[in-house]
Amino acid sequence: MPLCGKLGALIFERMTPLKTLHRYIWLILALAVIATLFVSSSMTYKQQTAVPFLERVLANEPFKARLSTIHFTYAGDPVSVQESGYFAFVEFFMRKAAHVTTYFLIGLFASIGLREFVKPTWLRTVLTILSAAGLAAFDEFHQMLTGGRQPTFDDVMLDTIAATIAVVIVLLVSGLRRRKPVVRR
Repeated sequence: MPLCGKLGALIFERMTPLKTLHRYIWLILALAVIATLFVSSSMTYKQQTAVPFLERVLANEPFKARLSTIHFTYAGDPVSVQESGYFAFVEFFMRKAAHVTTYFLIGLFASIGLREFVKPTWLRTVLTILSAAGLAAFDEFHQMLTGGRQPTFDDVMLDTIAATIAVVIVLLVSGLRRRKPVVRR
């Protein structure tokens, strides 16, 4: 075998693990987010609270007057600055944003990662959404076992909606990429 052929074979042999990694990278990212979620769910509220940090960073309570006009119920509990205080109110939105971001990423990464392994689009869509919903339910159950945490069905629904939005975006983007341009004469 000529030197060029040996070198090419050696390079290809070295690249095979990279091709394998590339094949699984989206699923690895989904698992990394899930692992982070599990660690986060294992913490008590006291270990995880951002209120002391918010008290330092937002000491002058910016937008308090504007935020004080917001009142609603979430999971059967009233949510407002008057009900829980300024910092706990801000933390509530940070926590819900973390829920949405986490499950959006899980839905996104899983939907993209399963493209190569689950060919029918409808099955991949259903599998990703139901898996995210199951994971959300398990996460809330896990929180129930952790001190100072309040599991809610509303969080399961919020998480499932976030994952569903990610899956729909993947479907729309992949549909747009497959469309062939129309040639007009």
